[in-house]
Amino acid sequence: MMDWLSGIQGWIHQSVRDQFTAFSAAGDWTAMAAILPLGLVFGMVHALTPGHSKTLLVSYLVGSRLSVLRGIGVSSILAATHVLSAVVIALVATELLSRGLAGAGRAPALEWVSRGVLVMAGLWFLIQAVAGSGHHARHEGAAFGVVAGLVPCPLTLFAMIMASARGVPAAGLGFAGSMMLGIAITLGAVAALAVLGRAGIVEALARYGAPADRLSRWLTGAGGFLLAAFGLYELAA
Repeated sequence: MMDWLSGIQGWIHQSVRDQFTAFSAAGDWTAMAAILPLGLVFGMVHALTPGHSKTLLVSYLVGSRLSVLRGIGVSSILAATHVLSAVVIALVATELLSRGLAGAGRAPALEWVSRGVLVMAGLWFLIQAVAGSGHHARHEGAAFGVVAGLVPCPLTLFAMIMASARGVPAAGLGFAGSMMLGIAITLGAVAALAVLGRAGIVEALARYGAPADRLSRWLTGAGGFLLAAFGLYELAA
């Protein structure tokens, strides 16, 4: 599976390079009609590869009590932050990044802050589970989406650098926008499955006499543990 995804990733990079080269040479804005759908498809496929906080998203949603709609909202914020952080980095530091594309897609300071905050969020979930509190702040999900998405999208950064190097940054922005939508679709599906799975587990076990409140607390604790564990693992990597 990972070999297949790796091959797809390589094909995406080559396709992005070819499309921007052709677009810059022709100067034909109708070529955007081909680039934007590619961005949507590439975003959906690219979100399946590691580095898009899917595990963190599932851990958070298992530990929270959000509805499917709010869960999708959290995943959408995560996708937007993931892409926009790469766009900002590319626009601010294109010249520096273009000197070493091998390191593109990495922003160590943002990654440390993001994962550190997520570890604390996981520990907070554990405390809530032990204390029996089911309260979640109103904007907690939005804050999680922003923090989890702070790791810049490497494909967006690559595309922005390619577009800027060829003198068509506007094409890069259009591609990034369509890719953001594609990533949001994939992460939204993951979020919906996580929320529905959590509700299904609680409902199924409740039929056998297990107290729903206790089950919910257990899932909150499990989600918090996974969130903290994965955050620590990525900090140590």
